[in-house]
Amino acid sequence: MYATSPHTVPSLRSRIGRNAHSGYPAVPHRYRLHLSPSCPDCLRIAVTHSLLGLQDVLPVTVLRPVPDADDGGHLALRPLYESSAHQHPGPAAAPVLSDDWTGRIVSTHTPDILQDLVRRFGSAGPDLHPAGSEERIEALGRLCDEGIHEAAQRAGRSGIDGAARDAALAALLRALGTLEELLGSSDHVLDGGLSAADVQVWVALVQLDTVHRWHLDAAAVYRITDHPRVWAYARRLAAHPAFGPHLDLDAIVQRHHARCRGEEAAGAAVRIVDWGTHVRQDGAVVGPSGS
Repeated sequence: MYATSPHTVPSLRSRIGRNAHSGYPAVPHRYRLHLSPSCPDCLRIAVTHSLLGLQDVLPVTVLRPVPDADDGGHLALRPLYESSAHQHPGPAAAPVLSDDWTGRIVSTHTPDILQDLVRRFGSAGPDLHPAGSEERIEALGRLCDEGIHEAAQRAGRSGIDGAARDAALAALLRALGTLEELLGSSDHVLDGGLSAADVQVWVALVQLDTVHRWHLDAAAVYRITDHPRVWAYARRLAAHPAFGPHLDLDAIVQRHHARCRGEEAAGAAVRIVDWGTHVRQDGAVVGPSGS
C-alpha cells in the first residue's frame, strides 16, 4: 500500500538520564523535539508532550508534513543526523529528540522518547504509566500495531486474494471488539483514568479513519463503524486540549497521497469521525456546533 525506503535506517538510541553523570541529564530547556504533524509516531509524542505540560520545558520544532528530501527524509534534520552519525545511511527521519547544547541527536526511537518524557520530565503532569499497568499498556500497544495498523494495511492491500483480505478484516474487527468491550465499563482503555495506552489507541484510530480507510471497501468500513463506544471515545479525546490541536488533517492527507502506492476503494467515501468538528484551523478545540 505504501512506498518504502530503499535503506534500513539505523535508530539512534541514547537516553535521558537521572543525573549529570548520565551523559544526557534531565535538564530543562536543553533538549528539543522535531516533529512532523502528519506522522503517527510524532502525533503520539506531541500529545504526550502536551498532556505533561512540557511546552516551556522542552520546545518543539514543527517540520513539513511531507518529507522534502529525495530519500524520503527531512532536509531540516540532515545537519543533526550528520553531526550525530558520520555518513548516516538513509533518510533524516522524524521524530527526533535532539540536544541543543551539543547539536546532536539523543534519540529517534519513539518508545524511548515517550518513556523519557514521562519519567524524566513529567513529574508535574498526570501519571500516564500508573503502577502495575506496564504489561497492559504493552498489550494494548501490540493490539494497535498488529490488530489495527497491520491488519488494516493487509485488508486494504491490492492484489491479495479474498481469503487473505477476509482474515485481515476479521483480525481488525476483533481488535476493535476488544476495545469496545474495554470501553463498556470505563471512559478509558485502562481503569483509573487517562494513560499512555489512550494516546496510542487514539492515534491508531485516527490512522484507521484518515489513512487506512482509503483502501477498504464500503462494506468493511461500515463494519468498522459498528463499534459505537470506540468511535465515541475517539471523538471525546479529539475534544481534549492535549489531543485535538495536534490533529492536522490536511497534513495527514498530504503525507498519505505522497507515499501511497495503492488503489483507492469505495470505503474512502465513508467518513467514520468528523474530526474537523473538534479542531479549527487555528488549533482551537471546539464543540460539534463550532462554538
